[in-house]
Amino acid sequence: MGSLFENYEQQYAVLTADITAQIGLLRASTTNRRQLISDIEKHVEEAQELLEQMDLEVREIEAAKKQRCRNKLECYRTELKRLTLEYIKARSFKQVGYESAEDVNDFRIGSDQKQRLLDNSERVERTGRKLDDGYRIVLETQEIGSQVLQNLHEQRETIQRSRNRLRETGEDLGQSSRLMNSMLMRAIQRKIVLYTVGVCFVVAIVIGLYLGFNKSN
Repeated sequence: MGSLFENYEQQYAVLTADITAQIGLLRASTTNRRQLISDIEKHVEEAQELLEQMDLEVREIEAAKKQRCRNKLECYRTELKRLTLEYIKARSFKQVGYESAEDVNDFRIGSDQKQRLLDNSERVERTGRKLDDGYRIVLETQEIGSQVLQNLHEQRETIQRSRNRLRETGEDLGQSSRLMNSMLMRAIQRKIVLYTVGVCFVVAIVIGLYLGFNKSN
């Protein structure tokens, strides 16, 4: 991604060099001004499109280089705005002294073209700001999403731990229940044994008394 940004930088450097040279020719020229004006405006528009492409590209650059590329982009925007203003001044400088039909026509449409160029520069800046805002919102949304996922993961772990504790508690209760049942069965068995021994003892006493009574008679 960085190499593509650098490629845009090289194209932008060539365009701004051409614009600077053509502005110098426009200041000094008394002929062929219409062609110079057309070429400059075309190059300015191409430079503006390049800045938009660079603005999109800088969002894909790795974080370590992102801020440096953003600073470069802001410098390029400032430079293009300065060149646009220089072009407007250079165009207006010579037009006032001409009286040909071509020069008069150029002078009449000059204000509209100046405004259009300024509007284009402002549009590029506004687009850049909107893209920055949109990118910031995307980052904030990603951060919120990550936090939500982290919270859900923590809640899932909490629920899992609670289930494990409930399972362990259930196992403990099961063991306690089995132990209680075992103790109860042993107690019942003891009682049965005691009852049986008691009955046998009573029966033995009764039989002994009966036999003794018969002998005495």
